[in-house]
Amino acid sequence: MPLGLIHPAAWKDVAVAADRLGFESVWLPEHLVFTTDLSSAAYPGTSNPGIKPSTPLFDAPAYLCWLAALTTRVRLGTAVHLLALRHPFVSARAFATLDVVSSGRAICGVGAGWYRGEWDAAGVPFADRGARLDEVIEVTRRLWSEPVVAHSGTFYSFPEVAFEPKPVQHRLPILCGGESPAALRRAARLCDGWISMPHTLESIRPQLDRLAALGGTRSVTVHAYELGSPDEVPSWAALGVNRLIVRPWTRSRDAVAGLESFAARYGVTPAWEPVRG
Repeated sequence: MPLGLIHPAAWKDVAVAADRLGFESVWLPEHLVFTTDLSSAAYPGTSNPGIKPSTPLFDAPAYLCWLAALTTRVRLGTAVHLLALRHPFVSARAFATLDVVSSGRAICGVGAGWYRGEWDAAGVPFADRGARLDEVIEVTRRLWSEPVVAHSGTFYSFPEVAFEPKPVQHRLPILCGGESPAALRRAARLCDGWISMPHTLESIRPQLDRLAALGGTRSVTVHAYELGSPDEVPSWAALGVNRLIVRPWTRSRDAVAGLESFAARYGVTPAWEPVRG
């Protein structure tokens, strides 16, 4: 469920319903801040601003911690978190906390980002965001798994530190969002999976072919907002897609009813438990 596509007032009810009905995961987007200057806010591939400065923004891992307390099974992910916009300690701590309080249900979806304004406002060079993200992913992995960590890199250096508690999951999944060549390389080389932009069965094939040519990745998550029928789902699986993020509603006030109708039509059931491996 893509929580970012409904009004924040509905997030709790949708997450609780998704958990009750047996949906696998809910997802929050993230931005740190919006500037009022829209000169650098055109969404890639368009000439229109991709943001509204008045949009309310929330700390995604913190909000997901609250949803974790209200749910028991549904996994809690970000699509996507700007991991490189902060020091590695900050996001590593946030997602480790989410994984502990949720008993191993966190998914760390990350991306390099497209909106220059927030990077400039935070004083972090926009041009370095991809290389910085690569380094942060590697540092975060070490913080989550090694007893003590020291690091000396291009963008971050710190003396030996301890980092506790570790995540509950032996390998808390980091998924890479984005469809640029760099994003696909990152998904194949550094991450546990890839998150797509919205696609149909036809439009996803070229991206999956490009990903396969790079060696593939452990899991593929696709935003598939316009599923035709339950008969379409096996075709997604045959392409190697492991997870579909769906939006069975048109208005926020109808979201819970849409979930219930979708669950009945597609045979969604709560007969599963979170994967903590």
